Amino acid sequence: MAASVDPLVVGRVIGDVLDMFVPTLTMSVHYGSKHVTNGCDVKPSIAVYPPKVKISGQSDELYTLVMTDPDAPSPSEPSLREWVHWIVVDIPGGTNPTRGREVLSYVGPRPPVGIHRYILVLFRQKGPMGLLEEPQTRANFNTRYFAGHLDLGLPVATVYFNAQKEPAHKRR
Repeated sequence: MAASVDPLVVGRVIGDVLDMFVPTLTMSVHYGSKHVTNGCDVKPSIAVYPPKVKISGQSDELYTLVMTDPDAPSPSEPSLREWVHWIVVDIPGGTNPTRGREVLSYVGPRPPVGIHRYILVLFRQKGPMGLLEEPQTRANFNTRYFAGHLDLGLPVATVYFNAQKEPAHKRR
């Protein structure tokens, strides 16, 4: 019997963005009717608006959701790693990000070149966040530093997808 290989390891999410962790919650992510699974392809045109995210967990627990692109501006030269696309805090367990507090508004994927990974990471909070300033810039965000700074510990769930620039429509 072959051991299963973790798609987060294969996709270098573990290593580039996160340390190894054991998921303890479920998080389902949908862009329209597209269910996001690790490593699937999502067209930027269907990801213009925030995804519908459902998280498990208890209603008396609070969670933080972060979405980043570790491949900005180019997978071969990720000099802006990580580009942060979205931060929501104080999400009650068993609900979704619309019940939380948006610290940084959602910006959809806009990969200029190559195939980019977009990672949604969920952390369990130790209590309400209180005042939290949005990052000064979206470039060079660091999920590990962010989690450490806010004492969030390791993630409880994560999912990532790939996206690439869509071809422009040719005019005739």
